[in-house]
Amino acid sequence: MDVQFLTSVAPIVRDAEGTKHFGLWPLSDAAIACFGTPEWPAEIPVPQASIEFEVANVAAAAAELRADGDSLSARTEPWGQTTARLLSPEGSPVAVCSFPGLRDDEGCDGAPS
Repeated sequence: MDVQFLTSVAPIVRDAEGTKHFGLWPLSDAAIACFGTPEWPAEIPVPQASIEFEVANVAAAAAELRADGDSLSARTEPWGQTTARLLSPEGSPVAVCSFPGLRDDEGCDGAPS
């Protein structure tokens, strides 16, 4: 897997009230991203944080992880980031992703600089 850099580490919180931006990820949003529903499954421990890695090729990274027994599928988020998520053994979301706007060789809008 060709990891380019660490994209983000975010605490997962049940209530983000009063916080506009500090990398907090509401649990309901994490549940939607991981399971497609705003409720975190009761049988899975509530995660405390998430971590994302920028990779050169999301499909290849997802296939490599799938070969190790993890189940995940890639999807393109509304803001253009392609992401594949899995849960760590502790139940924390881990993502491999690609967002061209974050790469050094491209501008914030994804266009080459």
